[in-house]
Amino acid sequence: MPEFPIVDAHVHLYDPGVVTFPWMKAVPKLDRPYLPADFRALTDGVEIEALVFVEVDAAPGQNLKEAEWVDGLTAVEPRLRGMVASIPLEKGEGARAELDAYRRLGIARGVRRLIEPHADEPGWSLHDDFVAGVRMLPDYGFTFDLCLYHRQLAEVTELCRRCPEVRFIIDHIAKPGVRDGLTEPWRREMREIARLPNVFCKISGVVTEADHARWAEAEVAPYIAHAIDCFGFDRVVYGGDWPVSELASTYRRWVDLVDSVVAGASETERRKLYRDNAIAFYRL
Repeated sequence: MPEFPIVDAHVHLYDPGVVTFPWMKAVPKLDRPYLPADFRALTDGVEIEALVFVEVDAAPGQNLKEAEWVDGLTAVEPRLRGMVASIPLEKGEGARAELDAYRRLGIARGVRRLIEPHADEPGWSLHDDFVAGVRMLPDYGFTFDLCLYHRQLAEVTELCRRCPEVRFIIDHIAKPGVRDGLTEPWRREMREIARLPNVFCKISGVVTEADHARWAEAEVAPYIAHAIDCFGFDRVVYGGDWPVSELASTYRRWVDLVDSVVAGASETERRKLYRDNAIAFYRL
């Protein structure tokens, strides 16, 4: 366990009674409110200094409603200092009105538009309008969270090449095929995308890519270690992926797993992973 307060750069807070999330009907454990009080209870024993909220794939047209609701949570959760909202960047210039509205929220820091649902649509993230939408983000000071499956890595690498002024961060180390023991081409393609200086990587959400009930630390740790080796301690960021992580792990077990992987790192390196890089990347 880190001996200093950490920053969690990937937290989901939501209330299906306020904002609709159709995908949750297939995941009953998640289909209920997960609020700041729940986060405090389920992370008890881990000292967390600040949080970054990441969008939860709300129903179409409810993305700004979600962002406004989350912004209001700062009144009850002062550790909530950054937000990554969903904006339909595939509209290209047509997304500016929503970006303008989102920018007015005090904790607005970044944007995520899910790429993983388009895994069977090769080239989706390289469509001209989507690329144009992503390229607008520096106008607002926003970063872009990349949520993808490992088989989309080559495509997303090209997106990052086409948008060199955008600061990207890969969520969940690109969701490698842990459950099936797949390592290639994920290992090679992670090394390739890490060559781009505008791309960072979140050490988050890996255990949910393993067998939820039977995964072992030795099974998951090599994937975490490879991601850190590719990006180095200057471009990795810790994330809890709570409460999705609860499908496979307690919060404490996830922190302990990450900590075991970086046990040989210096305190400076561990601070970069657990707090400093998130503070800098999301301007916390």
